[in-house]
Amino acid sequence: MAQWSQRLTDLGITLPPVVPPLASYVPAVRTGNLVYTSGQVPIRDGELIAHGKVADGAEGVVKPEEAAAAARQCALNALAAIDSLVGIDSIVRVVKVVGYVASAHGFSGQPGVINGASDVIGEIFGDAGIHARSAVGVSELPLGAPVEVELIVEVG
Repeated sequence: MAQWSQRLTDLGITLPPVVPPLASYVPAVRTGNLVYTSGQVPIRDGELIAHGKVADGAEGVVKPEEAAAAARQCALNALAAIDSLVGIDSIVRVVKVVGYVASAHGFSGQPGVINGASDVIGEIFGDAGIHARSAVGVSELPLGAPVEVELIVEVG
């Protein structure tokens, strides 16, 4: 089994505490050799780190690069949920990333925003982090978050 916990240490990445569910669900569920996470919003230390819709160059909105950083936090939150369920070192590969971006009218840069999640997964898992992905623009997300990410991973 891979030692992803050592890789996290080498990268200076600490998984956050699991974000408590905001409604009637659990953070992650295992079925067979797959773990599915619930959608994770960019909460760090109990606070939403970004709020609002994503747009290019408009005042009062979340800029794409800020949203990408928030997507990175979402991915780390999802990994924390997996770690709490089965242990990070049990991950064989990342199968799929699904990302939702609360998009202002006319914004079409969702793939670039969700790269924030994909890139940190690539940093951590290398070839085992190469995944299928969806990046979807939506009108609203829970708590007014600009981004939400869920993962599907294979475990051994």
